Amino acid sequence: MYNGYKKILIVCRAFYPENSPRSFRATELAMEFARQGHDVSVLTLDRGNAYVDFLKKYKGIKILPLDHLKLKNINVNGGVHLKVIRRGINRILFQLFEYPSIELSFRIAQKLRQMEGFDILISIAMPHTVHWGVAKSWGKRGKIAKVWIADCGDPYMGEVTDSFRKPFYFKYVEKWFCNKADYITIPIESARKAYYKEFHNKIHVIPQGFSFKEIPQGFSKHVNPIPTFAYAGNFIPGVRDPKLFIEYLLKQDKSFRFEIYTKQRHLIDQYEKKSSGRIVIRDFVPREQLFQEFRRMDFLVNFDNNTTIHSPSKLIDYSLSGLPVLNITKNPDINNIEEFLNGDYSSRLILPNPEQYRIENVAGKFLKFLSL
Repeated sequence: MYNGYKKILIVCRAFYPENSPRSFRATELAMEFARQGHDVSVLTLDRGNAYVDFLKKYKGIKILPLDHLKLKNINVNGGVHLKVIRRGINRILFQLFEYPSIELSFRIAQKLRQMEGFDILISIAMPHTVHWGVAKSWGKRGKIAKVWIADCGDPYMGEVTDSFRKPFYFKYVEKWFCNKADYITIPIESARKAYYKEFHNKIHVIPQGFSFKEIPQGFSKHVNPIPTFAYAGNFIPGVRDPKLFIEYLLKQDKSFRFEIYTKQRHLIDQYEKKSSGRIVIRDFVPREQLFQEFRRMDFLVNFDNNTTIHSPSKLIDYSLSGLPVLNITKNPDINNIEEFLNGDYSSRLILPNPEQYRIENVAGKFLKFLSL
C-alpha cells in the first residue's frame, strides 16, 4: 500500500452498477482506494439514484455526475429495410465522428476545468473520448492533478477486432492525448505494439483487478451426468464467433448442456431453438452470481480473439474459478472439443496466475506513479 492520504479522481463513462469490464475496472479501483483511506472522486454519468446504496457502503467515494448527454444513437426500430438503413447511419456517424460518445469529451472537459488539487487523475476508456476530454482540459501540470494516467482497456487506432479501421485523422487525436498524458496503462504486455512507438516509454502494464473477498473459495471438481459447460461474455462476428463451435455440437448425437451468458441473444437464439434444450441462453448476471453458476460446470469455454493485442477480460474470472477452459479459435480443433466432451481436459487453456489480479496489488501499482 502507498503510505499517505491521497486525493484521487477517476474519470470514466462505465461505472457501477453497469455490468461490463470497463465498469469493473473503474469501480474496483474506486472501492479499493476508499478501503485504503484515500479521498476518491468519480466523474461519470449521472445515473440518478443508482449510487445511493453504493455510496452508503463506500463512504470515501464521491460521485461527480456529468450533465446529461444529449446525443443519442438513431433509433433502429421499424421495418427490415428501415432497420438496415438506420444501423448504417449509426455506423457511419460512429466511424467518422465517434458519434455519440464524442459528446463525452466536451462534457468532461467542461467539468474538469472547474477542478483542481488532486494527486492522481485516472481516466478510463472505453470510450477513448474520455481521454480526449481530459486532454482538452489538461493545461499546466499540477493544476487539476499532479499526475494523469490514461488507462486503456483496448487500443484505439491499433484496434484489430473491428471490421472497420478508424479514419486516418483520428491518428492525430490519439497522438495528441498520448502526448499530454503522463502515463498510459494497458492490461497486457502484448498490446504495447498497438500504440505509436513514440509513446512506448509512457506505457505500463497493469492488469484488471478484483477483490477476492467476493469470489467463492474452494471450487471443487464437479461431475455432471452429462457434459455441462458455460460461456460468459459477448461475441464479435467473424472474430470471437461461436457459430462453428455450436454448429459442430448440434451435429453430435450426444447429450450435453451449454449455458451461455450474454447480451447478444439475437446472434445465437436460432441455435437455442433447435438444440432440444441442450443450449440455454441467459442474460448477464452480477459477477458474484456468475461464480455461483460456474460451480455447477464441468468446464468453461472461451472464444479466442485470434490476436495477441486483445485478451478477453472474462479469462480473469475463468482463471479465478479454477475450472478447465476449452479455447475455441477461428478454426476449432475438433480433437480438443471431443476430449473435453469426454472429460479429458489435458489440452486446457493455460491461464495466468490469478494473484496478479488482486485489487490491493493493482491499486498499489497506480499509486506508485506518484513516486516515479
